[in-house]
Amino acid sequence: MTLVVRYFAGARAAAGLDEEAVEVPDVATVDALADELAERHGPALARVLAASTFLVDEVPGGRDRPLRGARSVDVLPPFAGG
Repeated sequence: MTLVVRYFAGARAAAGLDEEAVEVPDVATVDALADELAERHGPALARVLAASTFLVDEVPGGRDRPLRGARSVDVLPPFAGG
């Protein structure tokens, strides 16, 4: 199954791109996807992913959420501002 992973803010900077297509098995979870992305892009993204929130098809969920049937995953690191 192919997902579009979209990176925002610090995740975009750490991954070095805005979005990418990622092949994952039908039984994958958000956590398994995060592991794949960290392996693909290295320790800077791994640190961001550890603190990030993930939206699956624009709906928030936990890291144990299955990705079966999903089309997109947004990676939202913690935002700072004032």
